[in-house]
Amino acid sequence: MNNRIIAAIAFAAHKHRDQRRKDEAASPYINHPIALANVLTNEAGIDDEAVLIGAILHDTVEDTETTEQELVEAFGRTIADIVLEVTDDKNLPAADRKRLQIEHAATISRPAKLVKLADKICNLRDIAHSPPAGWSLQRKQEYFDWAKAVVDNLRGAHPQLERLFDLAYAARPQ
Repeated sequence: MNNRIIAAIAFAAHKHRDQRRKDEAASPYINHPIALANVLTNEAGIDDEAVLIGAILHDTVEDTETTEQELVEAFGRTIADIVLEVTDDKNLPAADRKRLQIEHAATISRPAKLVKLADKICNLRDIAHSPPAGWSLQRKQEYFDWAKAVVDNLRGAHPQLERLFDLAYAARPQ
């Protein structure tokens, strides 16, 4: 494995070290970005280093104290740009962030689209198999439908990832 990818895993592990997922087991957050990289490389055959590093780092700016400048210094402008393209503005209300993800999906770069597709695949798989504690059936269904609206605007970026998303979506809670 490439040293830059290992460096990204170490960076993300450090940044997310105190975070847990919202599932019943409160699993370590770092499992999520690693799952994205795994989907991209081992299920979709993507070996683009910038895409894999972007996936590993995709939530660092949004969910930790990581700055754009830190990413630029550690991993370069290209990777920082991928991360920023998939980063929500946490100063906005959740409904606005969700709407903007749908609206912006069609206009982000292809590498960012690949990261976003992997993120939605992993999130649907997680919600289907180990959902956030306390989520009602309706909330799970709403998340699945919103994720599909985002992915519908990413279509054409990578047919295999889109098939993987469609398979994950087929497990929509009923």
